[in-house]
Amino acid sequence: MDEARPGCLVGLLELFLVRRVYGWLQRTMGFGSGSCAGVGCGVVLLLLLILFTCSICVGTDWFRLW
Repeated sequence: MDEARPGCLVGLLELFLVRRVYGWLQRTMGFGSGSCAGVGCGVVLLLLLILFTCSICVGTDWFRLW
């Protein structure tokens, strides 16, 4: 049976990329931007981060290396 789920190295890379993109977006238009609109955008970005992180963690086969 062939599963299409990515292995643990791909999952870790995806989590790293999500973290880097999230940090950049928070600095430019989220909580770290210093504007009043940054609070609303920061909450939306936080919810998207949680959604993407959960989908990566659930969809990754953590016991397969490749």
